[in-house]
Parts: sequence; C-alpha cells; structure tokens
Amino acid sequence: MQSNPFKQPFQYKKISLDHVHINPKKRAKNTKGTVKRIWSYLAREKGKLSLVILMVLISSAMALLGPYMVGMAIDDFIVTKESSGLGLLLLWLIIIYLAHSISVFMQNYWMVGIAQNTVYALRSDLFHQFHRLPISYFDKRQHGELMSRITNDIDNVNNTLNQSVIQIFSSVITLAGTISVMIYLSPLLTLVTMAIIPFMFLGIRWITKRTGPLYKLQQRDLGELNGYVEEIVSGQHIVKTFSQEERVTREFKERNSKLRNTGFWSLTISGFIPKVMNMLNFLSFGLIALVGGILAIHGYISVGIIVIFTEYARQFTRPLNELSNQFNILLSAIAGAERVFNVIDEEQEETDEKGAKELAGTTGHFVFDHVTFGYEDALILKGISFEVQPGETIAFVGHTGAGKTTIINLISRFYNYEDGKLTLDGIDLKDIKRSSLRKHMAFVLQDSFLFHGTIRENIRYGKLDASDQEVIRAAKDANAHEFITNLPGGYDTILDQEGSGISQGQKQLLTIARAFISEPSILVLDEATSNIDTITELKIQEALKHLMKGRTSFVIAHRLNTIQEADKIIMLEHGKIMEQGSHEELIKQKGKYYQLHQNQLMENTS
Repeated sequence: MQSNPFKQPFQYKKISLDHVHINPKKRAKNTKGTVKRIWSYLAREKGKLSLVILMVLISSAMALLGPYMVGMAIDDFIVTKESSGLGLLLLWLIIIYLAHSISVFMQNYWMVGIAQNTVYALRSDLFHQFHRLPISYFDKRQHGELMSRITNDIDNVNNTLNQSVIQIFSSVITLAGTISVMIYLSPLLTLVTMAIIPFMFLGIRWITKRTGPLYKLQQRDLGELNGYVEEIVSGQHIVKTFSQEERVTREFKERNSKLRNTGFWSLTISGFIPKVMNMLNFLSFGLIALVGGILAIHGYISVGIIVIFTEYARQFTRPLNELSNQFNILLSAIAGAERVFNVIDEEQEETDEKGAKELAGTTGHFVFDHVTFGYEDALILKGISFEVQPGETIAFVGHTGAGKTTIINLISRFYNYEDGKLTLDGIDLKDIKRSSLRKHMAFVLQDSFLFHGTIRENIRYGKLDASDQEVIRAAKDANAHEFITNLPGGYDTILDQEGSGISQGQKQLLTIARAFISEPSILVLDEATSNIDTITELKIQEALKHLMKGRTSFVIAHRLNTIQEADKIIMLEHGKIMEQGSHEELIKQKGKYYQLHQNQLMENTS
C-alpha cells in the first residue's frame, strides 16, 4: 500500500538566509520606486484621502486629550479630594471618546473605498497589460503564475491598504503628538521614556533586513506553486494516462515545502517584533515609575503627570509597535506590488508605426520578398520569398522548427520581420494597423479553445453583433448544426473552457463556425484536422473546403493527404524554402516533398 506523502511528520527544514540575501541598496531602491507607484494610484483619491487624514488628526488628538484629562482629574479631584466640577469633566471625557470612535469609524469607512478603487485601477491596468503583451511572453510563462499576480499579489496590496495605511498615518501623528505633550509636561521624564528607542530601532532593523527578502521569496514561491497546480489540474488526463500521480505529488510536495519554509521563517522572524516591543514597553513602564516616583517625592511633578506619562508611554510604544508590525505587512504588499508592476513594465507588443493605415478590405494578395526573422539569437527564417495570389490556398510543410508557425506569426503581425519586405495588396504589412489586419483574419487551430458560456456565445465570439440567424447559418456552414440541435440545451448548452460534454471533433466544428461568422478574407488553419476521428474529419474537411472558398488560406499540415488540393505547397527546412509548387509538381520533382510523401504512405500502409 502506497504511503500518503502528505501524512509525513511535520518538520521544518533549517534554511540558510544567505542565499536569499538581497542587496540593501537595491532593495531600498526597488521598494521606494514601488511605494511611489502605489502612491500614484492612491493620489487619484485626493479628496477622500484628505478626509481620512482629517479624521486621523481628530482621532489622534482625542486619543491624546483623554489620558491628559484623566491625569488632571487625579491631581484636581482625587489628590485634593475635591468633587466640584467632576461631573462636567466626566461629560467631556464621554464627548472626547465618542468623537474618537466616530472619527475612527469614518476614516475606516473612507479608506475602504479608497483601497477598493485603487486595487480596481491596479487590477484593470494589469489585465489590460495582459492584452498588450506579445504572444511570446505567455509562451514562456506558466499561466497559473500569471494568475497569481492578478489574484494573490493584488489581494495582498488590497489587504495592506485597508489595514496598514490608516494605522501608519495614525501612528506617525500620534507619535508626534505624544512626544510634544510629554516634552511640555516633563522633558526629563520624556528623555527617560525615549531611552528605549535606540534598542527598538536596532531590533526592528535587524528583523526587517531578513524579513524583506523572505517576503519576496514567499510571493515568488506562491506564484510558482499556483502555476504548477494550474498546470497539473489542466493536464490531469495526461497525468492519469501515464500514471504520474506519485511523481506530481512528490513535485507538489517539494514546491509546497519551499512555500512552507519561506512562510514559516518570514512569519517567525517578523513575530519577534511584538515580543521585542512588549519587553521594551515593560522596561519603559518600570523606568517611568522609578524616575517619576523620585521626581514626585521631591515635588518636581505631580502624581497625575506620572499617570499621564504611563498612559503616554503606552501610546508612545503602541505607534512604534504598530509601525513595526505594519512595516512587515507593508514589505509583503510591496513584494506583491513589485511583481504586479514587473508585468506592467514588461515590453509590450510593438505599437503600430506612425501613419499606419486602417485596412478597409483586402483581396489577400501577399508577397514575401527575402524576409528574414529570428527569435532572440536564433535565426528562424532566412530570406524566404514567395507570392500568394488572391483566393489561393498555400500549405506549409516541413519538420518541427522549420519555420511554418513563424510565417503565420509574421502574416498576423504577432511578430515583425527584420529584413526584406512583406506586403498585402501592395502595402507593407508594417504600414497596416494590427487590429485592422486581424479583423480580416480568422484562425482554426489544432487546440480548439472554447470560452465558458453557451454554444451560441462561443460562435458569436467571431462577430459580437451577429444575430441568432447568423449564428445558425454559420453553424450549418460548419456542419455543426446537426449535433448542436441534438444536445439537450441546443444552442444554449453551457460549455466550460475545456468543452466538456462534446467531442474534440465537435469542438473543432464550433471553432470553424466561429470563423465562418467573422466572414474573414484571410484564413489560417493550423493542423485543424489532427486527432479527429475519420467520420468527423470528413465533416471538418467539407466545412473547411466551404470556408476556404474564395479566401486566401494558409494551411499548416503534417498529414500531406489533407493538402493535396492546395494551389501551392511550400516545403520548408531550417528556415529556408526548399521546394514550392502544386502537389503534382512536387511529386514529379522527386525531391524532399516526394520523400516525405513516400514516408507517410509507408507509415499508413504498415
């Protein structure tokens, strides 16, 4: 019987902080820049922020005035045993503490609105940035890790704005007010109270130097764990098919352990702060009682002032304690915000060139003239040249990495070519706006992606203002109407992202219907009939043949029997065009295409 790895004894591994050390200067620079950018979002709520600050000032003033009046009451009424005026004093105390409560409520109320609006804007900017990033960015990163930025990291910022900003404002103002009143009452006793500050500062500095890098590691490890979980959940069929449950459980445990360790150490070390503060707080009380008692005996101060100082000492250390605690929370939020801003700062998809034109219509006449392109340091396309006449079907064949998908990416302007020239209807592709170009294109890919929603909504995604009649007509053109009407909900059947409840071939028919309804001039088919049963494949091929009629079509195919009717077949190898022509012409040449064709015939007959 296999043991459950999650029921192992709970042990914390000792980790060294050396490998997580971050240069303090660099960290400070990043932290300062991140805080400045968060403030730029908060500054949009200047009106409410002003009200919050006003309420903080009122609540801080009331918090200072209350203990002061209690101390005066001791000197004026308890020590002297005089009761005249005590009732009025009690009334004022009630008013003071009531005003304090109301101001605290109002500042929290307005701050919640500020935090929500700020996070709303930050989340919107991040989501919009996702749509401005190039396709290559998403190809290199786990989707779950990116999801962690827009959920966990921004929630971290939200919680900090709700909890920390007011406390930081309040603590700073209370601290300044407390020190001012303490100096007014007794400079000597104030000096005694402040004697603990150097020890407090050294302790907090030692702790925060270690928690800052750990909070950043914690956010990173959380993002990696989310990415891994999203990947495994999405690929659960593959995991079970290859019986990899034990391996993925082990890998999850390793990632989970990393997150547990960084979380443990960051919270453990930051947990020292309240303990240190409480110890110093008790020390402060002892010093005030000792020195204050001596001063009172010699007549320098009254008993009421000692009581005021005792309360103010608590109010003095409380803001420091809150600032130190909030500083740790702030570090965690800054680490999350930094990850969000890292995405926002990523290089966006290249903007349209100045003077780029809207493409009102197109015949689909493409010309590649010695086009060269490379990804980073690797040269993919090496001076390729060919022409596509309006309405022609062009098929690309070749081994993996030959450059087939890269050509499609250039045609759709997911990438810009480097050298040579690529034109559409005589216009340089770089002089056409990307969004305008893509409006005239439709894609039917190997992986048929469906959104969560009804079948009707998924088809209509190709043309959002399409009527129900247009949706049904597109489904009929795609040979999808029959199977849709046989479903219990018909066109209103709810599908999830994976298209549960329908076959892979039926999902592909829906994507073809989506392409039909967009009425494209240019069509891109990338292995559109792979992994489909024979009967459904015939329906798909029939639908694609209808869809391609009169449209310029680019087809990527590995099975050569699906492209024999193409007007032109281009054989690619290592980014170069080796052969091009019709199927019959290439077979007669008995070159590389002929060899590939013969190899597939042998595989099919074996």
